[in-house]
Amino acid sequence: MNQKTRRSPRFSFIAVAEIAHTESGGNFSCRVSELSLNGCYVDMLNTLPIGSEVAIKIFAESECFEANVEVIYAHPNLGMGLAFKQVSLKSQTLLRQWLLRASGEPERL
Repeated sequence: MNQKTRRSPRFSFIAVAEIAHTESGGNFSCRVSELSLNGCYVDMLNTLPIGSEVAIKIFAESECFEANVEVIYAHPNLGMGLAFKQVSLKSQTLLRQWLLRASGEPERL
């Protein structure tokens, strides 16, 4: 997907993440490399099938973002794109703060 077809801009954002795949019972550690309002890209060697629904926790700045996500595309041995499906209000607020910082825009009071 290129930037023109995305619903919202994506920003470089490096953070540690954990993915829980309830269907297989597997938990995976990975690294977030890009973040947007609607999803993220994670660097992960063993990608999951497209359409898989998983839970993600992203850890950055001593805070934790949590969401239920769906795998929307995968690059085997590289990583996968995830779309946020269910995000709590607390995590939405944190996500917006992270995106504001990642965009380089000054924070508003």
